[in-house]
Amino acid sequence: MLGFEWEEDAKRVMAVLAQRFGRYGLTLHPEKTRLVEFRSPARGDGPPDGGGHTGGHFDMLGFTHFWARSRNGRWVVKRKTAKARFGRAVKRMVQWCREQRHAPLAEQQAALNRKLRGHYAYYGVTGNARALSRFLRMTERSWRKWLNRRNHRAHMTWVRFKPLLARYPLLPPRVVHSSYPRAANP
Repeated sequence: MLGFEWEEDAKRVMAVLAQRFGRYGLTLHPEKTRLVEFRSPARGDGPPDGGGHTGGHFDMLGFTHFWARSRNGRWVVKRKTAKARFGRAVKRMVQWCREQRHAPLAEQQAALNRKLRGHYAYYGVTGNARALSRFLRMTERSWRKWLNRRNHRAHMTWVRFKPLLARYPLLPPRVVHSSYPRAANP
């Protein structure tokens, strides 16, 4: 990702970027290399018709980057899990729960916690707590669904599943990468 203040500079670099990469035997992916308007809405550079300029958004490395207001009212760039990546992660978790439904519960819980820890380690950024919580809820739903299909006699209702979750808890969502500067240690 390259960022430019002026559109003319971005166009000039785009014109020569393919040639420079070609010197080293590299090529640019035509669908992934593009110019994206991503200006701060605070600049007031909206359309001449007075329409609400949102500053744009784009997906990169599994995150959707977008403009939003901070708690003190300033415009900042925020990140959340990209919709396609979220769906793919949920799908993989559902598939895993389906394949492992007959394994002992303690083993399932340990493996699910490892998977959740890995997900939180990558997507656990400031401002993405809602997506992390949603992923945990989807994991719990999937786990209950496939435990319910272990046999045809007993039904794993939510009333029965809540005590099981208390005995075999899943890791709560956690922001691992903070965007805020750390305070100095005295």
